[in-house]
Amino acid sequence: MKAIKIVNGIYRVGANIENGDMFEGMWPIPHGVSLNCYVVKGEKTALIDLVRDWNDAPLTIKEQLESIPLSFKEIDYLVLNHLEPDHTGWLHDFIEENPRIEILATKKGVELAKVFSGITENIRAVKSGDILDLGDGKELVFEEVPNVHWPETMVTYEKSSRILFSCDAFGSYGSIGAAVFDDELSEEDHEFFYKESLRYYANIVSTFSTFVLKAIDKLKDLEIAMIAPSHGIIWRENPARIVSLYKDFATYMNGPALPEITVIWGSMYGHTEQVLHSVIKGIRSENVPVHIHRVPNEDVSWALADAWKSAGLVFGMPTYEYKMFPPIVYVLDVFGIKHIWNKKVFRFGSWGWSGGAQKDFEARTEKLKWEFIDPVEWNGTADKEVHERAYQRGKELAKLVKTESS
Repeated sequence: MKAIKIVNGIYRVGANIENGDMFEGMWPIPHGVSLNCYVVKGEKTALIDLVRDWNDAPLTIKEQLESIPLSFKEIDYLVLNHLEPDHTGWLHDFIEENPRIEILATKKGVELAKVFSGITENIRAVKSGDILDLGDGKELVFEEVPNVHWPETMVTYEKSSRILFSCDAFGSYGSIGAAVFDDELSEEDHEFFYKESLRYYANIVSTFSTFVLKAIDKLKDLEIAMIAPSHGIIWRENPARIVSLYKDFATYMNGPALPEITVIWGSMYGHTEQVLHSVIKGIRSENVPVHIHRVPNEDVSWALADAWKSAGLVFGMPTYEYKMFPPIVYVLDVFGIKHIWNKKVFRFGSWGWSGGAQKDFEARTEKLKWEFIDPVEWNGTADKEVHERAYQRGKELAKLVKTESS
């Protein structure tokens, strides 16, 4: 694969990670993820963002650079928008190939380069508004966007082409094929990247939604012709689309979210599962979209994405040794970390020789700003009355969700 020319003097070089690893060591990426770097050539040459030695990514980047043609040794500047190891893990080896390179990062980025890679020389801190003039009309302008999603993060803007190199901001999961621009994708491809952008946002960025909104506001006066993230497609035809999506995603934290309900459930011997169907019937009687996720059979990554955008949540699980079903405990821990806030919530479940799940559930969710409707619990096998109450609770939650979002 060759480097992709974006405009004269600016290229995308990248690698797809498709080896079955998990992103950040915990998030499934069955459709892979791209690592995008960018070359900006004036009289001097800058490489924006790097990779880690992951699935032969450095070799892939090297081969693509040769098609420009360019070698690692010919690069004058390395701009590190973000110091997370998926963008910097190969930094030490890169410097061995090009010991004269000058590295640019924010002040906190300089500190992290030392921590992660032992880099203390030929590295310079930049701040918002600083400009790197590469000559031949190419100028890079830096803008700090802290906590999107690490505190050292910045974006880089090339003035002549009006391209925003946004690193993790406006990114997504999903490998990139020969088509790297939004206007080259089919409607089906766009739907895929929408879902993978949402899941990426919920998994990686959601905790920092307040800072995402601040960053979007900070960048609103830039005239942006393209957005080139470090994961995902390049937005050439409609960069405002991905900005709008990220703005929507960020606002879901404080609500209102979409008039949808996400159901997360687990069952030991089928008693809770039997009542699940009555709850779902109640929800669907109000024509509210419902997303259903069973744990631990399914990784929390997908439930997290649907829960992030949904105004309503349902949890179905039995009591397990006086407490909640343990896989649901893990889900709630993740939801707490990722700020799944301001939801309307219903919980149902069975118990055998002792109850206790509801008390545990209330204690673990007290800081999540959730509004609860009455739970439905029963001992042993559910009778007709339990199924009817569950149906009515599903219907009640659906009505609340529709009212909030109208």
